Amino acid sequence: MAEASLADYARNLTSEIQSRAEADNDSIPKTFTRYVLEILEEGGFVANTTVAYHDELGVMIFGYGYSDDGTVLDLYTTDFSLAPTVDKLNKATIERQYKRLLGFLRKAANIQGNFDPTTDIHQLCEGVGKALTEAGRIRLFLFANYESSARSMPETQSFDGLPVEQHLWDVGRLYRHENSGTGGEPIVVDFDPPLPCLSVESGGSDLSVTLAVIPGQQLAELYEEHRTRLLELNVRAFLQARGKVNGGIRKTLLEEPDLFLAYNNGVTATALEADFARDAEGNRTAIRRLSGLQIVNGGQTTATLHHVRYRDKGDLADVSVQMKLTLVPEEKLMDMVPLISKYSNTQNKVTEVDFSSNDKFHVDFERVSRSLWAPAADGSGQDTRWWYERARGSYAVEEAKHVTPAAKRKFRAANPTGKRFTKADLAKWVNLWNGLPYWVARGAQKNFTEFRMHIKDTPPVVDADYCRRVIAMGILFKEVDKLAKAHGAGSQKAVVTTYTVARLCEATGRRIDLDRIWREQRVSPAVILAANDLCPRVMKAVIQEGRLATEWGKKEQCWQDVQGISWEVPTTLAAELLPQPVDFAVDTSEQEQERLSELTDIAPAEWHALADWARETLRLELKEQQTAMAVATKLASGAPIIPHQVRQALAVYDKAVELGFSPATQLYS
Repeated sequence: MAEASLADYARNLTSEIQSRAEADNDSIPKTFTRYVLEILEEGGFVANTTVAYHDELGVMIFGYGYSDDGTVLDLYTTDFSLAPTVDKLNKATIERQYKRLLGFLRKAANIQGNFDPTTDIHQLCEGVGKALTEAGRIRLFLFANYESSARSMPETQSFDGLPVEQHLWDVGRLYRHENSGTGGEPIVVDFDPPLPCLSVESGGSDLSVTLAVIPGQQLAELYEEHRTRLLELNVRAFLQARGKVNGGIRKTLLEEPDLFLAYNNGVTATALEADFARDAEGNRTAIRRLSGLQIVNGGQTTATLHHVRYRDKGDLADVSVQMKLTLVPEEKLMDMVPLISKYSNTQNKVTEVDFSSNDKFHVDFERVSRSLWAPAADGSGQDTRWWYERARGSYAVEEAKHVTPAAKRKFRAANPTGKRFTKADLAKWVNLWNGLPYWVARGAQKNFTEFRMHIKDTPPVVDADYCRRVIAMGILFKEVDKLAKAHGAGSQKAVVTTYTVARLCEATGRRIDLDRIWREQRVSPAVILAANDLCPRVMKAVIQEGRLATEWGKKEQCWQDVQGISWEVPTTLAAELLPQPVDFAVDTSEQEQERLSELTDIAPAEWHALADWARETLRLELKEQQTAMAVATKLASGAPIIPHQVRQALAVYDKAVELGFSPATQLYS
């Protein structure tokens, strides 16, 4: 598959950020910061991010974030070049940027006092100060759209006794991340000393399985360093770890750590590559290094180990955890991981999230959306496509297939970068339409996980109508986002837009004409006027003195307060609403297959017996008797049975059993 070169990627990225900044009427560095944080949050590198800028002598910061458990504080800064293929990021510049982040940390309390409580800078300082009181370590992030020429990083530092890490995301690292086949940089773990193991190499396939015992301390440290990235290939493992500490596991770790290995089932993991120590006969005896490590079952065990080590300050020196490791080739990874996870623990079927069914949704959405051409709404006559980027970097890969400058221009004209959207965007738009702004406010990764659970429970029919309407939700979101900026929402714009869209959709009974938005590729003046009137009211509810808007927005109580705002849909908008809520068809194919399996488990002879019993007892109507005979005949001949016939037949069977039909007795007689 063709890939854009690093130079092309840098130029395209710079051009896209400039276009976004112009469209949002925002600074280029802040726009770039948001762009990178979206990527890193989706990849599980960061969480709970806020973009806010402050610059003074010895100080520069573009935002902050913190881990879900509060033990890690992140500070972000950006260095943006308009000549990304010419400039180089040297060590002195990198060191200066990190020092200015620490400079902010030292002066934050004083800076806060110089600004009104409702300003971005005051809330930035307040948020950082609050996060610092809980943090056990600090991470400094520098984002750059050009390459670093530094051969080494500046020396690591500490701040008030807290360890400080330095993370550089230059254009080269962004390029590698976006073009990674597995969606991100692989996690590499070195074991020193090597981890003793028992390994079996499969003769018939390119998979191999290894059993080992990993120190609990090391597993906790791995989760501390990589967090949910360690679990990102399997949503079930992620959900196991999400904010949950198992009381039983915790009790054993604190009171009987030496028995943990005997009591706990351990973890199931996969890796792309492994380096083994071998004996004289060439047999694998110990694991030296793993690349692409993922925990696909045992997320709760891993999270609880981390909690005991870093929250309870427990001693894990005597804790060992069994690990079953499967080496999987990268091309088979996405198919094998959900199956390994599924079969590693089949006792918890109720909470199991089927990775492959969710993946099918996105494959279908990508396929259908690629066939849709948006009408030209700007008078140019140029129809365009909204580009759904199911896998990050797919747009750049597709563009790279067009070799000449003219071909590239033609591709970009038909597929504008401004109409490119990701899985995180799709999840955000749909969840807002469905009234879940507090999930959207919790960040891209958590919101996407909630979205996946929703489409698992209620899978939509992914057809042209569905794709058009989801994109129309995106057009609505983008328009409200502009209004929030115009009303001075500042660094709280994301949460203001989120709640304004959700309240607008709810207040209109989800009767906004999404098909019209698609046809016109814009929202109507009536919708704009209504959103413009609603937006400042929402701002008052979510931006309050003494409350951090980014934190307040994550709570369901915030949504209840916004729902309680006194506001009625203007008559101009009410006049153009649909008579009924927008209808989204539910994909019942999986349920239908389950019902068909239930029906075919009943032998044709049993259906014949049911029909005979019904004729003799007159307990069923003639139509119901005929249904039983028809099913018996079709099952015997192998003829297809359509879904509504399956439903009717199962209803007849249940009714017959309730009225006294006994399959075994009837067949015996």
